[in-house]
Amino acid sequence: MAGGVTDTHVPAPIQGNDDDPWRSKMGKPKLRPPRNFSHYYSFATKNRQGSSVKEFYKYFAIPGIHNLAGGLPHVSYFPFDSLEATVAFPHRLPRESSSHRLQNPGRIVSTATSLPSRKVTIPKESDTSDVLRKVDLATALQYGAIDGYPPLRSFIRQFVRENLLPSLPYEGGPEVILTCGATDGLSKTIEIFTDVWVEDRDRIGERQGLLCEEFAYMNAIQTAQPRGINIVPVVVDSQGMRVEGKGGLADVLDNWDFSRGRRPHLMYTVTLGQNPTGSVLPFDRRREIYAFCQKYDIIIVEDEPYWHLQYPSKGIAEHTDSNRDLHGQRSGYPFLDSLVRSYLSMDTDGRVVRLDTFSKIIAPGCRLGWLTAQPSIVRRVLQISETSTQNPSGFVQSMVAQMIMGDQGDDIDRKSRASNSPGWRMDGWVRWLEGLRGGYEKRMRTMCTILDEGKFSAIQGSISGDALELDEWEVVQNAQMFDFEWPGGDLSSRVSERSVEISDEKTIPPHCCSWLVNCTNRTSERSRVAVYASVHRANGKNMMSQRAAIILLRAVVPFGRSRISTILMMMTITMPLLPHSCADGIKCN
Repeated sequence: MAGGVTDTHVPAPIQGNDDDPWRSKMGKPKLRPPRNFSHYYSFATKNRQGSSVKEFYKYFAIPGIHNLAGGLPHVSYFPFDSLEATVAFPHRLPRESSSHRLQNPGRIVSTATSLPSRKVTIPKESDTSDVLRKVDLATALQYGAIDGYPPLRSFIRQFVRENLLPSLPYEGGPEVILTCGATDGLSKTIEIFTDVWVEDRDRIGERQGLLCEEFAYMNAIQTAQPRGINIVPVVVDSQGMRVEGKGGLADVLDNWDFSRGRRPHLMYTVTLGQNPTGSVLPFDRRREIYAFCQKYDIIIVEDEPYWHLQYPSKGIAEHTDSNRDLHGQRSGYPFLDSLVRSYLSMDTDGRVVRLDTFSKIIAPGCRLGWLTAQPSIVRRVLQISETSTQNPSGFVQSMVAQMIMGDQGDDIDRKSRASNSPGWRMDGWVRWLEGLRGGYEKRMRTMCTILDEGKFSAIQGSISGDALELDEWEVVQNAQMFDFEWPGGDLSSRVSERSVEISDEKTIPPHCCSWLVNCTNRTSERSRVAVYASVHRANGKNMMSQRAAIILLRAVVPFGRSRISTILMMMTITMPLLPHSCADGIKCN
């Protein structure tokens, strides 16, 4: 304790129990209901009531029920008769690049309009009576369900509960609600779990805290800062948030200084493609972090905009068949099985709020995403949405739903449906994600190839003439400008700058030296003496100073100073790549 402030909001640590009554006789744990985290709800959250108007909407789905006074515009007055778009087939992008380093990096992906595609049409009214299959303007452009357009939300819910999570972590499993993007979901989550703290008004003991990586996505931090929340950084390494060591999660929580306010009860983290470091948090470390969050009763806000884009790493064991549940059950798709597991997969307490977005997998302008959490938290998000954003854009939701699900009207037979707009369905959706990952991986490899091949740069300086009556000549040095490491299975690569100094004593590679010395057989004795003297000054090694190289080049090459500098630069860059025998055998014509 520090500063005389006590933390009364942290329950006792959760202890294990070998005589667990929830464990079945078969050895597989029986699912528990999610824990109740209402003790962290803000004052506004506790006081917020569901919309009285929206309460009536559930009756509209009952056949024969008509709304006479709900303020709903009549469908016939909507100015849109249909929506049409041309969309890609899910297999447009290849799954992955065939080689680790691209030999001929060029144009990455074609933008030609002749790419395979199909038409998507959303009619004004659909004849189907199934609200989970009905995609039309009459429903999409009307006041609708706050948790999302029913067909699209149903699809995303299935994807999360059956594929993202091969088995449910707690009784009943998580629910989903569509949002206006991940930032919208984060903003509402912070509003649920934090109160506004004002420095000149409130006691320091009332100030709440938010844990995050020491290098964090600034838009997320700036979402929390206006509420007066104490931003608490945790040190990171190449794999993400650290648990042990100075500044690690254990150090921060175990040694919390209460004079700064309450111990943080909320954690914001990007575990995959962390912004800005690009790291991927290994599964073992996720378990350690989750255990600490259990110990100190911390809610994890897992922001995963890049989760579907993580690159394959065939040489890294922890990225192989990662996305299974605790009992080895698979998702049904090898691509999804290859991805690092989410915190959701181990969330037996229901303390994880996961944020997903269509921004990186369809387009940022959709302003569409989804939030996954235990049902009681999702209900609170819905209540905030009822009096703020309401449901996301009906135009966007219907277009995305139609692209994925296709025509499903009752009067469309199987043949016409296949020729008209069959939709991606779940197989196509996963195939699109896989191709998208492959496309970005190809771009990554192209970028890394350029960085890897461009680590060295020719730096020009100058030296003055000497006793051999040289004019002032340019010195070209092949200097390493930065260090670069190829990424493994994550989205990160390591690039660091190097400082470069130009010196008259710099040498050129031995292969260049051998080539130049061989050339002296046709030059004057004066140049040959100068070259041999320079080699001797390099402690007898087969090295040559740049100064000596320029002396010799002036004697053996009938070009001006700029051409000599270019020749030296080309030799410095390319000659070290040749075998010694080849370099020594090059003739000077």
